[in-house]
Amino acid sequence: MNRQLTTLPFTRGALLPLVWIFLSLAPVATAANWTVRAQPTRLVNGGPVLFQVKPSAKLAALSGTWLGHEVYFSFDTASKTWFALAGVSLETVPGSYALELSGNTAAGEGSGKTVAFTHKFTVARGKYPKIQVKLSVEGRFTEPNPEQQKQIAEGVQIKKDYLTRVTPEREWSGQFTAPAEAEISDVFGSERIFNGKTSSPHQGLDFRVPSGTPVAAMNSGTVLLARPLYFEGNFIVLDHGQGLLTLYLHLSEFKVKEGDQVKRGQVIGLSGGTGRATGPHLHVAVRWQGTYLDPAQLMRLRLPQPAVSN
Repeated sequence: MNRQLTTLPFTRGALLPLVWIFLSLAPVATAANWTVRAQPTRLVNGGPVLFQVKPSAKLAALSGTWLGHEVYFSFDTASKTWFALAGVSLETVPGSYALELSGNTAAGEGSGKTVAFTHKFTVARGKYPKIQVKLSVEGRFTEPNPEQQKQIAEGVQIKKDYLTRVTPEREWSGQFTAPAEAEISDVFGSERIFNGKTSSPHQGLDFRVPSGTPVAAMNSGTVLLARPLYFEGNFIVLDHGQGLLTLYLHLSEFKVKEGDQVKRGQVIGLSGGTGRATGPHLHVAVRWQGTYLDPAQLMRLRLPQPAVSN
């Protein structure tokens, strides 16, 4: 697969309902009866969203922008619908935000003409637990010495270099599934307290698993990172394409290496308690173009499963 890189600025729940919102094209070109649907129907900060667009004319390509990010659309031949995964950051203030789309007509439809429209979606405030989790961790994680600070800085640079990468080609297909069958011990958005000091909201999902539990890929992708970092411990990042990454932290063992292509459900490592962890568990996070999203909400989305070209 030709992977061109660019850099930009729990359990399964019930199936969510869909809503069709009818839109009108902007005056770039005239076309009626375009539709777009958003899943879930209620968008919240910290949540993922699946946009699906069904144009009235055949398009050769469709692109969009959402909250300052480029949105990459794929075409599902079965439903004749364009689709893309995107998200809303935890920091996004509730309000109305525009999804802007632009497409080029295909052969036989006035080939080469540009069609475009803009629609505003309302983003509400997500309801995340306000539970404060009191934890005690080693002093080297709260008051690191100069050598440890150097290791931390190296980790920050590695994440800056890798976690901002976007591969336009989609590798994910169908549902995102839980990386382990286990009880959830901490959820996305909860406040964290380490040694009496409040840190940023929890940016992932924790599974209560003993050390050595197999950890599975949540969807198909390519291993972007598989190495130890100071806070994350043994750390794996899967690139699912179109700016979507899943992160697996505190592992005891790697079962893949950087550059490997993996399938949904494939074992990529074993759980552990490496890095800043109070004990063995699996921390999983989801990033979309630098924005952390709720993994539990992603797993609840009903996602299309078209073939992925190689």
